Amino acid sequence: MRRFLLPLLTLLSALFLTGWLSAEDWPQFLGPRRNGSTTNGVHVQSIVSGPPKAWTRKVGHGFSGPVVADGHLILHHRDGDDEVVEAWDLPTGKPLWRHAYPTGYQDDFGFDDGPRASPAVSNGNVFTFGAEGRLTSVRLSDGKENWHVDTLSRFKSVKGFFGLASSPLVVADLVMVNMGGPGAGVGAFKASTGEVAWKLTDDEAGYASPVMSDSSPDALALFFTRAGLVAVQPATGSLVLTHPWRSRQHASVNAASPLVSGTQIFLTASYGTGALLINRAGNQVSDLWSGDSALSAHYATPVLVDGYLYGFHGRTESKPAFRCVEWATGKVVWSVDGFGAGTVASTGKMLVTLLESGELVVLEASPKAPHELARTQVLGTGTRSPFALADGYLAARDPRQLVVLKVR
Repeated sequence: MRRFLLPLLTLLSALFLTGWLSAEDWPQFLGPRRNGSTTNGVHVQSIVSGPPKAWTRKVGHGFSGPVVADGHLILHHRDGDDEVVEAWDLPTGKPLWRHAYPTGYQDDFGFDDGPRASPAVSNGNVFTFGAEGRLTSVRLSDGKENWHVDTLSRFKSVKGFFGLASSPLVVADLVMVNMGGPGAGVGAFKASTGEVAWKLTDDEAGYASPVMSDSSPDALALFFTRAGLVAVQPATGSLVLTHPWRSRQHASVNAASPLVSGTQIFLTASYGTGALLINRAGNQVSDLWSGDSALSAHYATPVLVDGYLYGFHGRTESKPAFRCVEWATGKVVWSVDGFGAGTVASTGKMLVTLLESGELVVLEASPKAPHELARTQVLGTGTRSPFALADGYLAARDPRQLVVLKVR
């Protein structure tokens, strides 16, 4: 019996260590660690042959991505004159609840009139931030509203080019967003009541979402506003440092979230801004490298795997390249030109990308060479929303439908 059990246990241990048997939620923008990484694996062969659909639903406007928590798939979208927060059972697509409220948002460029920010789920509650700056908390169990704050009217936030788009960051009893109002460029609200905890700066909002510098008690909340990096001590609301980083063009955005490794922080933006790696020592920062020739992200946050960045370089209308860049130096290791715009996540040694064309592409996360493992069409054109990879499912949306694929 031992002859059979030992090899089986060895195999199961190996599968567990490589993430094939792990299962974790995708409860917020950029996943469980808010850096685009997950231990949830994908079965490459199923993607080569076309992953089976668990279910699909028609959805309304917006670029908000789906999130997954406690078996719920949650999406924030626009249906007619309402912004809607909706939940379904992840495996079956059974409707669980729907929370709607009126909106009058209109895009100045006729681009899209739906919400841009992805929900965040924490301690049994769902937090959303609408295109008009409505921050809302509802219960995960039934969608009943706890509270809401209209930040646009209350703090005179600047609408910007395409509305407000900061995906909420929830830490302890704080919900933090990039608001872009006078004296309220960035702010935090008590997650339990919606009461203002603190607000700082006059920075316009940009389109990036805040992240934490690490998981320690002294961790900082990092905001990439339209003006540059803002670091805040969340518990006290103390402004620790600012670091200007933005294009000289008026028609520009900072949209990709900061990435952190130890004391180093990476920022990237398009419109001639480029990429920047800085090192933080207390309330001081020093530039390690910068330039516009390495990795200039239009909107999608890159991922960091074993000392190398993987992400989209260039503006979406110019069919961006997909690149591998050395974190420490900014050296471009390889580049796939004309790859197309999209979003990316990492799982182990694999990169999962979803292109604006609706193609799902899996690549090896290796600095040696670009190695495509699988490619298949899963959605229609205009796919810009980030996807969720959780518990053996990949959930994604285009401007017309939400699709849930079995990828375990």
